[in-house]
Amino acid sequence: METQGINLFIVDDNRLMVTDLKHFLKNKFGVSLLISTFTDGESCLKSVSKDTHIVILDYFMEGKNGLETLKEIKAINPKTEVIMLSRNEDIALAIESFQAGAKDYVIKGNTSWNKITKLVNTIITEPIRMMVKEFGISKYMAIFLLTFVTMGVLVGCVLYSMKK
Repeated sequence: METQGINLFIVDDNRLMVTDLKHFLKNKFGVSLLISTFTDGESCLKSVSKDTHIVILDYFMEGKNGLETLKEIKAINPKTEVIMLSRNEDIALAIESFQAGAKDYVIKGNTSWNKITKLVNTIITEPIRMMVKEFGISKYMAIFLLTFVTMGVLVGCVLYSMKK
C-alpha cells in the first residue's frame, strides 16, 4: 500500500502505549508512514500544520486534554483527521468529540489497535473512494490513475534534478 507522505501523530501521556502503537502501525503500513509521537497536547500543537494528515489523540492527558487539543488542531488544519482514543466509555465524551470534529472515538482495549488500523487505512485510501464516487470509474482504474500520476510526478522530479 502506498502511504508516502502521510503524516500521522500519536498523542498520549502513556509513553509505553505510544511506543507500542507506533511500532504496530509501522509494521502494518510500512516505513513510508511518517509517525511523530507526543506525550502531551501542547507539544503536538506546536507541530501541527497543513501537512498533518492524521492524529491519534488520547482524551485524558495532563495539561491540555484531548478535546481542547482536538479543537485547536481543527482550527489549525480542518482537514486533519483526528481519532480520539480513551479508556472512558462515556457516550457523552464520544458525542463531544464528534461535535468538535473527530473522525471516530476508539475505546482502549483488546480490539482498539485493529480499529485504529482500519480507520487509518480508510483515511489513506480516501482519494480512491472519492474518484470512484465522483467520476464513476472502477476502483482499479482509480488506483491505476493515481499510480500513473504519482509516477509522472516522480519522473518529472528526477528529470528536473538531472537538468541541474
